[in-house]
Amino acid sequence: MDKLNSASGSDLADLIVYLARLGQAPGNCGDQSSTLPSLTAAQWTALRYFANANRFSRTPSGFSQYHATTRGTASQTVKSLVTLGLLSRRTHQSDGRSTVLDVTEAGHELLLHDPLKNLRQVLARLPQDAKEVLADVLGQAIADLAQAKDAPVFGTCSDCSHCETDNSAIYCHCTQSMLTQPEMHAICVDFHPARQATQTDR
Repeated sequence: MDKLNSASGSDLADLIVYLARLGQAPGNCGDQSSTLPSLTAAQWTALRYFANANRFSRTPSGFSQYHATTRGTASQTVKSLVTLGLLSRRTHQSDGRSTVLDVTEAGHELLLHDPLKNLRQVLARLPQDAKEVLADVLGQAIADLAQAKDAPVFGTCSDCSHCETDNSAIYCHCTQSMLTQPEMHAICVDFHPARQATQTDR
């Protein structure tokens, strides 16, 4: 295989897609039990999303945007996870018409067997400078592609232009709410990257 730095854009796209599919494949993980529910790739994506999304984003519509699918398809995926006892529904605290999804204890237990853990382990073993470059390049590619497709970009408050930090106080101008330190690392549906996509500048 040619070196990545000499590969064409289409080759890189194929490599990324293949890496994503390989990373989500169950494989031969010795700690998986036959008593655990077998999830589809979409169900795993949903379970990860709700485990990592902040309190403003754990909604069916938030997941629909994140997974780039229709609300109907997203609702079916969410419904299946609720039926399996991996997600629980509750009414939104400030909007009685909205539903918030929380990962249950069983859901968190299943995430310990997430097939993506092998990919995470492989990436964790990369040199630190390589990980930083990879994160930067992929982040920019995502921002550019989202802009081209007029799609939302997801990220965390730590890299969001809506977020303002003053000493120990953290404020979100979008939701007009104070944030906690753990929420700085949660996925947000209202994310707006502090670094803008460069596509229009090229």
